[in-house]
Amino acid sequence: MLVITRKVGESIVIDGNIRVTMLSHQGGKIRLGIEAPEYIAVDREEVHNRKVREFGACEQDFAMR
Repeated sequence: MLVITRKVGESIVIDGNIRVTMLSHQGGKIRLGIEAPEYIAVDREEVHNRKVREFGACEQDFAMR
């Protein structure tokens, strides 16, 4: 796991085509903006876990079938 510190407006880039930007923070919450190609699923963890329970595999697995 990579642990870094970012200020509001700063970003990290993953694999050259996914950008995660720190949008704001207030109290104990932060807001992130995520830019990724349409073929990459970006879900909150609880949504991802629900998809795995309902479909038995992650969304990327379905795209490859």
